[in-house]
Amino acid sequence: MEDKRMSEQNPYSKLEVPEDASFEEIQSARDRLVENHPNDERARQDIETAYDAILMDRLRKRQEGKVTVPEGIRFAEKIAEKASRAAAISKATQTPAWLQDTLDKPSGTEVLTSAGVFTALGTIAVVNQSPTAGRTEDSLAFLVALGVGFTMYWLNRKEQRLGRAFLLTLGTLVLGGLLSTFLLQFGLPPLGITSQTIATLVIFVLFWLVSSFLR
Repeated sequence: MEDKRMSEQNPYSKLEVPEDASFEEIQSARDRLVENHPNDERARQDIETAYDAILMDRLRKRQEGKVTVPEGIRFAEKIAEKASRAAAISKATQTPAWLQDTLDKPSGTEVLTSAGVFTALGTIAVVNQSPTAGRTEDSLAFLVALGVGFTMYWLNRKEQRLGRAFLLTLGTLVLGGLLSTFLLQFGLPPLGITSQTIATLVIFVLFWLVSSFLR
């Protein structure tokens, strides 16, 4: 009998508010009634339906020019519109899935560890330069080989995909060679070290970036 009486009431009566109630009063009444029926799903649905009906009625009357909708209702509508726009922008600017699968967020310890290793290798490359070109090239080749090994190890440890780790390391090695050639051709100051050593240092920097921030 009570449900039948509730169904015959208009939305304002269901929420127990006057038809000229403010948005805050309507929202407060809705929240209070919902709290009063924690285990009555039917009553909660009736309350939410009444609340939605009041909002739709206010907006319809405003569009028809019959009433001036309270500021709270207009504010609620603006919030909904902004939320919709924000959701659309967020979806449009969302990082592609393939990029999320590639990028990594290492801990500070991991970044410092790899930085320490490649800094040590770079320091050895600079310190052990030899006046004899052949000896320098052999030494640098060995250090680069160590860098390749470290990079593949760290990449493979993250995803356990040795093939992927190998391709990323090989691509980084090629990119390092191209980048160092570009820098040397466009007037990179010699800094008292050989061009081969500069190329090795560039490769080590790229190895550090890839091993730290890719996976």
